Amino acid sequence: MYYFKRNQSLLGGAFTTAELIFHAVVRNVRSQHSNAVLAIIINIVQILALVLVFYTIMSFMGSRVAKIRGEFILYLLTGVFLFLTHIKAVSAIAGVGTGNSPMMLHSPMNMMVVLLATAYGSLYTQMMSILVILFLYSVAVSPIEIQEPGGAFAMLILAWFTGCSVGVVFMAMKPWLPGTSEMLKNIYRRLNMIFSGKMFVGNALGGVMLTMFIWNPLFHIIDQCRGFVFRNYFPRNTSWEYALWVGLVLLLIGLLGIFFTRQHVSQSWGARR
Repeated sequence: MYYFKRNQSLLGGAFTTAELIFHAVVRNVRSQHSNAVLAIIINIVQILALVLVFYTIMSFMGSRVAKIRGEFILYLLTGVFLFLTHIKAVSAIAGVGTGNSPMMLHSPMNMMVVLLATAYGSLYTQMMSILVILFLYSVAVSPIEIQEPGGAFAMLILAWFTGCSVGVVFMAMKPWLPGTSEMLKNIYRRLNMIFSGKMFVGNALGGVMLTMFIWNPLFHIIDQCRGFVFRNYFPRNTSWEYALWVGLVLLLIGLLGIFFTRQHVSQSWGARR
């Protein structure tokens, strides 16, 4: 490993780490495309395409599906924003390289810096896309009114956090079971296309239908977010605390797995993929 000697205080070390994370975030964002602005534009197009698909589907299903009095487009955006933020975080973190990647051979870099940079890079891209879409919609169509912006933003951060936690678990599995990890990640993403609750609200589900959705922390987050966004919707069947605890437990399990994997890192892992 390439190593350089550094003698600095705790505060200096914190600034050095923050600077390292900043540059790693910039590198992560630019790795999506050579032009960072174009990378955000591509992400905006993906969001709008998904909104258009669900708008078409729900137009055929009828307005009775939503069961919320308010801006229908805002109802769709709350589901799509949180869904994509969660799924993009899962994919980004799960795709982080193992400890034998070339970047890990340089002393300032470590796995925690790479994890934080990847997570913040994913959040930055999604936040910029969401702000641009909301601004353009407010200017071009109609002003957007959110009942509790702070609570809605907290649910967005929670969706990102739980996505990172799930991604850390898949990342810890990847060196040992690369094929299984990729398969489980794809299954999780496909399941969330249906069971994330983008097109339904928790209060409209009951009995057997509710048990099909209640396991998913993203379903709780999206339903709680709509409670913060809309004045006349009060989610009764979901809890953001459940999603938070699931995220914390998965993060702990994933970090323990990564720590164990770091003790058994091998250059031969690259040939197994």
